[in-house]
Amino acid sequence: MKQLEGFGKFLESLRGKMSLREAANKSGLSHAYIRDLELERNRSTNEKINPSPVTLKKLSDAYNIPYTDLMEKAGYLELDSVPAATATSDLSDPVSMADTLYIEVSTKEITYHTRIERMTKSVNSLLDFSLFLDKLEEMGYKKMDTDLFVNMNQVQKYIEREGKLYFDPLGISKFVVIAAIRQKKYHDLIVRSVARNTGMGLEFHYDRAASDGSRISSVKRPI
Repeated sequence: MKQLEGFGKFLESLRGKMSLREAANKSGLSHAYIRDLELERNRSTNEKINPSPVTLKKLSDAYNIPYTDLMEKAGYLELDSVPAATATSDLSDPVSMADTLYIEVSTKEITYHTRIERMTKSVNSLLDFSLFLDKLEEMGYKKMDTDLFVNMNQVQKYIEREGKLYFDPLGISKFVVIAAIRQKKYHDLIVRSVARNTGMGLEFHYDRAASDGSRISSVKRPI
């Protein structure tokens, strides 16, 4: 892995006049971590740090730069050595993406969680991985925690005080716990998704929130 010399400075130049907090809001990363990446070291331990491919994906979205460009400069990809056929690699999924509840990812494997099973697929290349992340966004998945992507078309109950997303309206089956920063960022989207997926208007979810202790701050209007 051969990273561009001065990669931290390169990241800082991409941020430009954007404040660290604005970059944090756009990327979902903490402003402190973004600054550590620019300095190329963890300021708490003084150890050198390198961004993961997932982190680079978030920065590419925030800074509007092609993901493969960042992956190349970070040393994960050598585009000149990648055969043209790689761009059409087999990205087939072992289960239906529409029916999958949530997905856990790493640079080595992808784990699909459905209502009745869990299936794992190996990642063949980092280019495949980057294309897969783009595919998740197109399919209505949102990153809700480190390496956790949730299918927003399947969420049917939201308990805000616990940060839990359930995939049934009664909240008795599978659930995931989402990161606080993502909960804040996607609060309104979660509420709208639950209302749409259960066939109930937002006003219904306001009433139910009063009984389960959740606080819903989006505008009251039917879907």
